Amino acid sequence: MTTGISTAPRRRSPARTLLPLAVAAWLILEIWLLSLVAGAAGGLTVALLIAGGILLGAVVIKRAGRRAFKNLTDSFQRAQQGQGPEQAGQQPGQGNGLIMLAGLFLMLPGLISDAAGLLLLLPPVRALISRRATRSLERRMAAAPAGTFGDAFQQARIHQPDGKVVRGEVIREDRPAPGAGQAGPDTGHRPPLTP
Repeated sequence: MTTGISTAPRRRSPARTLLPLAVAAWLILEIWLLSLVAGAAGGLTVALLIAGGILLGAVVIKRAGRRAFKNLTDSFQRAQQGQGPEQAGQQPGQGNGLIMLAGLFLMLPGLISDAAGLLLLLPPVRALISRRATRSLERRMAAAPAGTFGDAFQQARIHQPDGKVVRGEVIREDRPAPGAGQAGPDTGHRPPLTP
């Protein structure tokens, strides 16, 4: 009997195999480095390093969040004034996502994560990572089979290749015009909704 379900064993992707091993190795290395620092400089030094990383990470995330909120409100104000978005002036690596990731790395206890967070705070490193991520995403979108999210993105770009938004208004005429002789379902009295 054929049910349409394949009985062949599914292959596990290399990322699903290697990612847990990489996380475990990273945790072991972080603990080992912290124990080395504690042995050389004392436990108080390790506690101060961890507390300093948490405070610095919180400050970085807070500043990036404020900048993102300011950008959002500026975009809404430009849209209300009828101006288009100003995406052309934004350079790669100027977004807030990588800065927030840097703050998260700083907040994680450990020396390797702190070093990664500090590296992500450098603009050239952020620009390099942003460019590589953009290229990787574009390659995956181009190689995506039909019927996937990548196909929907390509269709949207085909219909609006320049990215312009055409302003318009939708007028729905669900109810008959007043005086047409028919009483619609919304004409009767309704009591107010109270919790």
